[in-house]
Amino acid sequence: MTGTGTMTEERPHTIRHARGKRPEFYDTPGLDHAMSMIMVLANELSVLRDRLDSAERVAKASGLDLAAGIETLVLDQAALEEREERRQDFMRRLFYLQLKDADEAAQAQTAEGFNQTIAEIAKRD
Repeated sequence: MTGTGTMTEERPHTIRHARGKRPEFYDTPGLDHAMSMIMVLANELSVLRDRLDSAERVAKASGLDLAAGIETLVLDQAALEEREERRQDFMRRLFYLQLKDADEAAQAQTAEGFNQTIAEIAKRD
């Protein structure tokens, strides 16, 4: 990243869904989704550790006490909003498969299907 732009300004995040059925590797329902979430978390943790290591090395080379600065840091509203935007993006990526499944289910629902379900329930009584 260069300049003062944020990562979202340089690379806007657009949710795209792959077409077709996803491969399933585990027999237990939901385990593939859980593994996907774990991999997203592992990736985020790895990137975070690398960035923290870089920050500590830059600070040390500059003679800065980074730990003390972090402990006393007070964020302004713009910084808080930027962090919240980053968290929301992270949560969208973390729950990507669940959101995709919910979106597919919502698209599959039609007025005709709803009316058919109501008719089937009415016949049971």
